[in-house]
Amino acid sequence: MNQSSLIFSLIFAFALLASMLVKLWLAQRQVRHVSQHRGAVPAQFAEKISLPAHQKAADYTVANVRLGMVESVVGAVVLVAWTLLGGLNALNQALQHWALSAMVGQLVLLGSVLLIGGLVDLPFSWYRQFVLEQRFGFNRMSLGLWLADLCKGLVLGAAIGLPLAWLVLWLMGQAGSIWWIWAWGVVVVFNFLMIILFPTVIAPWFNKFSPLQNDELKARIEALLKRCGFRSSGVFVMDGSKRSSHGNAYFTGFGAGKRIVFFDTLIERLLPQEVEAVLAHELGHFKLRHIWKRMALSFALTLAFFALLGWLANQVWFYTGLGVLPSLTQPNDALALILFFFVLPVFTFLLAPLGSWASRRHEFEADAFAAQQTNGRDLINALVKLYEDNASTLTPDPIYAQFYYSHPPAATRIERLQ
Repeated sequence: MNQSSLIFSLIFAFALLASMLVKLWLAQRQVRHVSQHRGAVPAQFAEKISLPAHQKAADYTVANVRLGMVESVVGAVVLVAWTLLGGLNALNQALQHWALSAMVGQLVLLGSVLLIGGLVDLPFSWYRQFVLEQRFGFNRMSLGLWLADLCKGLVLGAAIGLPLAWLVLWLMGQAGSIWWIWAWGVVVVFNFLMIILFPTVIAPWFNKFSPLQNDELKARIEALLKRCGFRSSGVFVMDGSKRSSHGNAYFTGFGAGKRIVFFDTLIERLLPQEVEAVLAHELGHFKLRHIWKRMALSFALTLAFFALLGWLANQVWFYTGLGVLPSLTQPNDALALILFFFVLPVFTFLLAPLGSWASRRHEFEADAFAAQQTNGRDLINALVKLYEDNASTLTPDPIYAQFYYSHPPAATRIERLQ
């Protein structure tokens, strides 16, 4: 290992250790803060949320954070095994003995890494669904449905991911030094294609979508859409209750093909005027162009990352510093992609608070829009019910919330609405 490789190995190891220590420190702060405030409902919620419900939310939050700590530690160990301990290099060398064609070999390498990563995550996914969610009364999914979702996800991932990976790898090998610009264009087009296909082709694989039948609610929604000048291809109710008792609502699709989707659990729990207020909040994201702003930022960052990858892919120290010997006779494009996406989260972890801050700012703006279009009190009531039903803690640690929360904490959000 030359000096450049050694320096990069040390930088990577330091960044990984630092990010892990920050993650564990933040998690411990959250556990301690939530546990310390478990015994009393915050004054502004005392009339609406019972002490048992508040304690359930605290226990659920702590359980999730502790599971996340274990996942983080295991993830870091697996990452070190793949890189500094030579796991990826060993897998790559083993596949080269199969004498596969260059493209097939690279696709097999990518698929193998993703499959092994999925197998590592599988016990955590099972535990979260059938132990943690079950313990707190949220799980409604059978083992058969969980396995069916898993199989569908694998099929869908292969059907979509393999052609995309093949095209990116082909560009890396054939498009010269500016391959990363073409690859970025492919990713942008792919994202728009997924937005178009998701509501009518992908989502129905996993859930049933039925037109909204509640006449009172339908009339409220139609009036709201007209006031806001918003067009959609329909309002649908999704059978989310077959998997979980958590409630939610979202927009999906593109242009006039946008769909409004409510979980059936949300419809059952909220009053019509409260559902209208929640929808007004989501409409606010569209009317205030939050979606386009986020997409523009995402595409700009993707372009920057592709440019960085385009440079790193030609640096021998990038491979050897991460425990991989690049081939002198075969393309190393798949190795470059894998290593880049291994290390990118490590070096960008401390930027997370910036994204969280921007997201919370958009949430405040969407709340303000909803309060203008509907009764702000209805949105407050809806939020309180959703916090209670989803067992969201009312007392998060402030620093943890600043770092991770994409939505403002309950107390801050409702204070702003009031």
